[in-house]
Amino acid sequence: MLNSFGKFCRKLRIDKGELLKDMALILGVTSSYLSAVENGKRNVPRNWIEKISEMYSLNSSDIKELERSFDESKKVVQLDFNGYSSEEKNDLLAFAREFKGLNEDDREKIKDILLKSKKRRD
Repeated sequence: MLNSFGKFCRKLRIDKGELLKDMALILGVTSSYLSAVENGKRNVPRNWIEKISEMYSLNSSDIKELERSFDESKKVVQLDFNGYSSEEKNDLLAFAREFKGLNEDDREKIKDILLKSKKRRD
């Protein structure tokens, strides 16, 4: 099943009259690899955002949509713990492990806390 990134790429190819193999050639990968990325079987390489943006002369709105689809399609996220204490690292990891089990109300409360914290910093 196509992920957000795959949907974006498919629409882009249709708009440009290209096939999967054409985009794969531009990205320097095989058609099967690009298909696996679009279907969520492989992670989207970060450098593809820049390559696709440049090769297809995307406008700023399309680039934002491409970045959004990239973020939504991630299966793995790396965190930079540089500058965090051991306790802070443990808290973040515990939160990540338990996030999936949170109900919608709890997620909303956490989001509200984070947004209020961001507003105070800004």
